[in-house]
Order: sequence, then C-alpha cells, then structure tokens
Amino acid sequence: MKHIIILGDGMADWPVEQLGNRTLLQHAHTPNMDRLARNGRCGCLTTVPEGFHPGSEVANMSVLGYDLNRVYEGRGVLEAASMGADLQPGDMAMRCNLVCIDGDLLKNHSAGHITTAEAAELIEYLQAHLGNDRVHFYTGVQYRHLLVVRGGDKRVRCTPPHDVPLKPFRPLLVQADVPEAQDTADLLNTLILQSQQLLAAHPLNRRRTAEGKDPANSIWPWSPGYRPQMEPLSERFPQVKRGAVISAVDLIRGIGRYAGLRHIEVEGATGLYDTNYEGKAAAALDALRTDDFVYLHVEASDEAGHEGDVSLKIKTIENLDSRIVGPVSEAVQHWDEPVSIAVLPDHPTPCKLRTHTAEPVPFLIYRPGIEPDEVQTYDEAACRAGSYGHLKGNEFINAFMND
Repeated sequence: MKHIIILGDGMADWPVEQLGNRTLLQHAHTPNMDRLARNGRCGCLTTVPEGFHPGSEVANMSVLGYDLNRVYEGRGVLEAASMGADLQPGDMAMRCNLVCIDGDLLKNHSAGHITTAEAAELIEYLQAHLGNDRVHFYTGVQYRHLLVVRGGDKRVRCTPPHDVPLKPFRPLLVQADVPEAQDTADLLNTLILQSQQLLAAHPLNRRRTAEGKDPANSIWPWSPGYRPQMEPLSERFPQVKRGAVISAVDLIRGIGRYAGLRHIEVEGATGLYDTNYEGKAAAALDALRTDDFVYLHVEASDEAGHEGDVSLKIKTIENLDSRIVGPVSEAVQHWDEPVSIAVLPDHPTPCKLRTHTAEPVPFLIYRPGIEPDEVQTYDEAACRAGSYGHLKGNEFINAFMND
C-alpha cells in the first residue's frame, strides 16, 4: 500500500453570510473530494495542540504526527533546512518576512506578494549592509526569507505579521521574555528599523511604488528556534522506505527534509493561486511510482484566506479538487499496487478573520476496500459526523498509515 496526503493549506473556513451561512467547502463545487468522502471514511483532526500558536509549521507537523511538545523549535529552523542553511549549535533561525509598512501601519505580510527575483535583490542588499559574523540573511521564496543570529536567545516574543494586518507596527516589535534575551530583542529591533531606512531608498522599491505596487520596505523576523530533533517518518513507519514532499513553500520543504522526504521541484509552483496544479499532480503520480509516501502541499487557499477574498478562495478549493484530487485519484485506481489517499487542510484560515485559527479541520481517508461511513460530502460539518470522530496528536497519521 502506497500513501499520499493532499493538503490544501488553510482550506477550512467559517460559515459566510453571503453564501447562505455555508462554509466555502460547502459552497464550492468539489465532486472529486465528495466522491472520496462518500466512498471513504471521514473525521476531524485537531492540528494545533493546546498552548501552541496556529501556525502552519505547528499544523503540518501535527498532521505528520510529530509531538510538538518534544520537537517544536519554531518556523525559521524548518525553513533553514529547505534553504540549505547549516545551523550550528547556538544558531537561532527565524522566518524573516519582507513586509509593507505604510506610515505606522503594517499594511501586509507579503510586501504585495513580491516576486522571488525582486526579493532576492533586496535580501542580498540587506546581507551586504547588515550582515556580519553574527547576522546572516538567506533568500527564500517570494516574501518568505530566513534570518540566522549566531548566539541568539530564542526567549523573545515575536508577532507573526499575517496576524496583524493594518495594525501599528511599533507596539509589535520584539520583546524579551527573560532579561537574558534582551540583547537579542534589541538586535532584532535594530535590524528591523535599519532595514526600513535601507529599503525605503532602494531603486527596486521606488520602481514598485511608481508602478502602484506595495514596496517591500521592512523586514519582520519571527518564530525563533534552534535545530529540531525530528525523527524521519521511516523510523515510525518502516513501510516508508522512500518518500517525497511537493511544495512551493520553504517551511513545508524543511519539514519534509527533517521527516526524511526528498523534495521534488515543480516548475511553475508559486505558492499562490496561479501555481502549476497540473505539474504538482504529475509530480505526485511520478513519485508514487517509485516512492511509498508523498506529501503534496498546495498553499493557494491559505493566501486567499489571508487576503479575505471569498471568491478567490472558493476558486482555489475548486482548482485543488479538479486539477489535483481528481487526476491523482482517478489515475491510481488503475494501478496494481493500491494507493491510500488523505485530503485535509492544516488549519482554517477564515476569510473574515484573515489569519489562522486552531479549530479542528475536516479530513477524508480513502483506500480500495475501505468500508465507507455515512458521510456524503467533504466539508467541515459533514466530516464531524464521520466514523473516525475527533482525532488528536498522532491518531490521524497512525490511522492513515496503519489501517
């Protein structure tokens, strides 16, 4: 039995009044996910343990069954693994967004969805002017980058920028949780303010402003941590002798690397609504021919949720269904070796709230020969009545891999 998880990041949502108080999953046309739900078994999964922030790093590690209380070290260290940053003992890694500051407000977390090529120019500029033996900037994808501070103290309080759109940024600057971390907090805040001075005058930002685009005029470091102690999936599931992760997002690639999964690059995979769905589906099918496990991640719904765009998010859900879930599920049904399929989000990203929540997410599991439950459609309400019930911790991955 081979296994594939198809994860629509942030796909779950709240009921929307303009949709007749239905959720986006209930409203969207998703015949393929509905078919798998009808012929499989469903349930709900808590992906954010008590005491944790509902970040994608927490939720995706939970989907894979990792004990967050034991292995969690923040988002930056996971992205560092994807970017090739070799963290040494004492190195503190942080996600480093390029954001747009408008006056005193943090306008958005993505600098108007700056391109990777534009961002690379700015990150290299910051490294040349602010980097030193203690501070190093690494280029990532689009607005998502990495800051490594040698000897940094992770006991600092940082605010994820996607949680605070249009809020004053100064009260959200880094704070030390303990006196010993004050030097680290001061360093990070100095870097933020210095970056604003440098980036405001950069020709690329002047050009973006002239074109009516948001400038990438500040860094925003957050989610600090050290190198995590994560065991590969093969240690927990010996049947996974070889596995792959497919994602445009460094965070997910990094989780995959620590989980022992090889990363498959897909041309045109953007992490946005224009991503190459067909390329991802083809890559997943190719990987399943040689590998035992595939983690296929699509970011588009999460980005639409952060923008509060209901119509766009519905479109991303329908794209996932018609351009990935359908082609993959239809192709593998003709294979000699059976393939088990799971579909779920990592967390909700309600359009009304424009950030993540910790509410349980709906999931479906389908494999040839599985005894279906009574669920007929794939959505938040229907899956609550599924035969798996409400799962937590490693219960989902154990049910998926071992049933």
